[in-house]
Amino acid sequence: MGKILSGGQILMESLINEGVDTIFGYPGGAIMPTYDFLYDYRDRINHVLVRHEQGASHAAEGYARVSGKTGVCLVTSGPGVTNTVTGVADAMIDSTPIVVIAGQVGASLLGSDAFQEVDVVDMMQPVCKWAYQIRDAKDVAWAVSRAFYIASSGRPGPVVLDFAKNAQVEKAEYEPMKVNFIRSYIPVPETDEESIVNAARLINQAERPLVLVGQGVELGYATAELRAFIEKAGMPAGCTLLGLSALPSDHPLNVGMLGMHGSLGSNKMTQKCDLLIAVGMRFDDRITGKLSTYATQAKKIHFDIDPSEINKNVPVDVSVLGDCKTTLPAVTALLEKKEHKEWREAFRPYDEEENRVVIEPQIHPKEGPLRMGEVIRKVSELTQNKAVMVTDVGQNQMMSARYFKFTQCRSVVTSGGMGTMGYGLPAAIGATFGAPERTVCVFLGDGGLQMTIQELGTIMEQGAPVKIILLNNNYLGNVRQWQQLFFRRRYSFTPMLNPDYEKIAEAYNIPCATVIERKDLEAEIEKMVNTPGPYLLQCAIMEEDNVFPMCFPGHDVDDMVLKLED
Repeated sequence: MGKILSGGQILMESLINEGVDTIFGYPGGAIMPTYDFLYDYRDRINHVLVRHEQGASHAAEGYARVSGKTGVCLVTSGPGVTNTVTGVADAMIDSTPIVVIAGQVGASLLGSDAFQEVDVVDMMQPVCKWAYQIRDAKDVAWAVSRAFYIASSGRPGPVVLDFAKNAQVEKAEYEPMKVNFIRSYIPVPETDEESIVNAARLINQAERPLVLVGQGVELGYATAELRAFIEKAGMPAGCTLLGLSALPSDHPLNVGMLGMHGSLGSNKMTQKCDLLIAVGMRFDDRITGKLSTYATQAKKIHFDIDPSEINKNVPVDVSVLGDCKTTLPAVTALLEKKEHKEWREAFRPYDEEENRVVIEPQIHPKEGPLRMGEVIRKVSELTQNKAVMVTDVGQNQMMSARYFKFTQCRSVVTSGGMGTMGYGLPAAIGATFGAPERTVCVFLGDGGLQMTIQELGTIMEQGAPVKIILLNNNYLGNVRQWQQLFFRRRYSFTPMLNPDYEKIAEAYNIPCATVIERKDLEAEIEKMVNTPGPYLLQCAIMEEDNVFPMCFPGHDVDDMVLKLED
């Protein structure tokens, strides 16, 4: 017979049983009984008190992305849980495993419009993998184990548990549980052996293959398998935003980022390849550009664990369903050794043109204000290209993706599908707990920082060693760029009057410096990197700088603009 415990105690025991040692949360009325029980578990569960529930959800995401473990978020009912909706939706589209546990009014009050009551399950179901309301203490252990199984298995994603107040305090027998099977849930579909043979046949026949690497490679712990796959067949590979660290930046077969602000060569050759091989990616519109003209000349293969992604946006000739940890080696075993030297060399003229027109002016400008590219590349170099890159959303995100370099997997923490401004700072906090042995650098714009700036309080309290690089251009930069390009330079409400960030950092007891002159940049970055704990480095960058290359919305993916004059 198990122990008789209250529901809140069972929650704590169940979290420990799932290997949870860190949770991000904010207490409030309907979750107070659970917080009272948490007080007795402080030696086993580290609770990080954030300053807003949205911050808790993003911190859980950041923790999950770098650690590979499921992030946990604990909040109260009503506004507490509605504040996590953005984080849950963000985790859903970016396949990030988190479990959000929210307080709820007692079961006897459900449906009465009680104080801070909201229909959490119906609200969350469209944006998460599973939402469940716990009304009885005897269901807690089962619900928690099932939640972690669903969140972390197959294509990962968020799960929400709506925890009624009576179930937190009522008692039940506790026995540790481990759910690893659900009859109606197939996390990893069976692989059709014929698809393995057909994929290998197309690759062996191809003269101009191009591999598209998505985050699914990292989620499937298949980075070594990917390298063996592309190296045996000599296939160039481009990466999506979330897949950037799945392949080292300096790998000879890496041809750069794909899509709207990707490398010129990868986009041009997408329209010239004879075989496109997608691995763990979902062909979103930022990758494909105009769908009707996207790689129509090429046959296509799609490796994915989620059947719903197959033929969703781009029809393919062969779909290889299953875990890429096993499907990639199965195909690799059937591949002929090739090098495709002529095809790979065909990328070089585009690389040289992009380097001359776009990259060199960004990272080695001769005059004028600081540019985003030179700041980001210098931070990358001075952290030996080993740091975790966290970004907010906007120009800072695209510039970081273009100019930061990666040597280790699970080094990209950014909001890909949702494009959530305000994501960066709390996600970086979570990353410092998920990978405490690594340097965590977050690149932010002045707009995004102010959306979750209250989390500086969390950094202060926790001493979280977040290196904050503020790329301050006094604009909502990405919107301004689009206004410049597509709205006749009518800067409608994008200039920003900023506060004194040095005074704000000082108030939070966070060391801070501002760089204006290029000659001071390297020394200030070194000071930031070598200062223990958190640091805020504000860089005064060119106000009207733009992210190029760019494929304009609705255009063919190879129709790229390298500078304004084009």
